[in-house]
Amino acid sequence: MKKFSIVIAGGGSTYTPEIILMLLDNLDRLPLRSIKLYDNDEERQNHVAKACEILIKEKDPTIEYVATTDPEVAYTDVDFVLAHIRVGKLEMRSLDEKIPLKYGVVGQETCGPGGMAYGLRSIPGVLENIEYMEKYSPNAWMLNYSNPASIVAEACRRFKPNSRVINICDMPIGMEHTIARILGFKSRKEMCIRYYGLNHFGWWTSIKDKDGKEYIQDLIAHQLKYGNCLADDDASNYTDSSWFDTAKKVKDIIAIDPTMCPNSYFQYYLFGDDMVAHTDPNYTRADQVVDTREKRVFGECARIEKVGTAKDTTLQIGIHAEFIVDLATALAFNTHERMLLIVPNNGAISNFEKDAMVEIPCIVGKDGYEPLTVGEIPHFQKGLMEQQVNCEKLVVDAYEQHSYLKMLQALTLNKCVPNANVARKILDDFIEANKAYWPELK
Repeated sequence: MKKFSIVIAGGGSTYTPEIILMLLDNLDRLPLRSIKLYDNDEERQNHVAKACEILIKEKDPTIEYVATTDPEVAYTDVDFVLAHIRVGKLEMRSLDEKIPLKYGVVGQETCGPGGMAYGLRSIPGVLENIEYMEKYSPNAWMLNYSNPASIVAEACRRFKPNSRVINICDMPIGMEHTIARILGFKSRKEMCIRYYGLNHFGWWTSIKDKDGKEYIQDLIAHQLKYGNCLADDDASNYTDSSWFDTAKKVKDIIAIDPTMCPNSYFQYYLFGDDMVAHTDPNYTRADQVVDTREKRVFGECARIEKVGTAKDTTLQIGIHAEFIVDLATALAFNTHERMLLIVPNNGAISNFEKDAMVEIPCIVGKDGYEPLTVGEIPHFQKGLMEQQVNCEKLVVDAYEQHSYLKMLQALTLNKCVPNANVARKILDDFIEANKAYWPELK
C-alpha cells in the first residue's frame, strides 16, 4: 500500500496528540511515511512536539517526524493537511466569550457574536495555509476543521473556490456516539443517517440500521424524555458537567419541533437567556479549558518528554481525530464512505440558497465528495437557517470589504443579539480587542 505524508497545521493544539494517536492506531488503514507539525507559535508547539515524536517512534520508527515553524518545510511533499488553527489562541477566545456577556448576550466560541469575532480573525489564517499548500504541495487535500467552521467554509468558497479543501466538523459525530448508545448500536458506524443544516445548526431526520429499519421516532421519544442523555446518565459520566447539561438541554430544544432531532448547539440560539444565566461572565469556557484540558495535556506531554517514553500515558484517542482518519482514508483509497461535510448547497436543499455552505451527508472518494440530495425543508428550519447563513455571509463581506457596516449588520441579524444598540456596543468592544487580528473596519 502507498504510504502518505501528513502535516498538522496548528501543531500546538491540545488536540494534536490525540490526532497523532488516532493516526498511529490506524496505520493499517492509512499507512504513513511522514508526520509533520506546523505552527507559527514555536513555544506553544514545543509543549507537545517532543511527546508526539516519542509517540511516533515507539509505534513506528520508520515514520519521518518534523516539528517546524517554516511553512516550506511543513507543506513540501505532503498528501494531506489536517488544519485546526486557532488565530489568537485561547486568550482571544476568552474575550470572544466575555465581551458579549457584558451586555447580557451569549458568549460562546462559535455561536453568536463570539463566533463572528473568531471568524473574522480566522479567515486570513486559513487562507494563508491554503496558499502554502497550493504552493508547495498542489495535489494535497486540506481537511479543514478550523473554527468557526461555517464562516471559514464560506470564506473558502468565496476566495478559494477551486482549492482542494474539504471543510468538516466533528461535533455531530460526538452526538452520534451517544445516539448510537441510546438506540442500542455498538457503533455509530452501524447507523445510516440523514442530516441537514449549517455547521452547529442542523437536524437528524433519519437513522436507519444496515437492514433499513428506521429508528428516528425511537430517538425522538427518548430525547423528549431525557434529552441526548442515556436514561440512567448523571454528571459523573461526563468529563465536564457542562456537557451533561448540554445533553439534557436537548429535551427543551426538541420540544419546539418534535419531528426531527436537533444539534445541541441550538441551546445558544433558542435559549440564550438560559445560557447567559448559567455562565459566569468572569470565568468562561476558555478559562476552563486553560485550567483543565490544557494543563492536563501539556502536563502529560511534559511528563512523556521527561521520562523519554509514552508507556502508560494518559493521552487518549479522541472523536475529534476519528472523523479525520475516516475522511483521509476515503480520499486516499476511494472507499465512497458516507460522511457529513460542509459543502456548497447547489440545490441539495431545494428551497434554500444555492451558494450557502450547508452541512449534509456526502459520498467521499478519490476525486472529492458528492453531496446527497436533501429535498425541501420545513418553514421553521428554513427560517432559522436563512437568518444564520446570512449572518455568516455578512461576516465574510465585512472581511472582504473592510466594512464596519457589514459587521454591524451581521451582529444585528444574529439570533443571539437582541437589538442594534447592543450589536454596536459589542462590535466596538470587539474592534478594540482585535486590533492585532481584524482588518481595519471603515
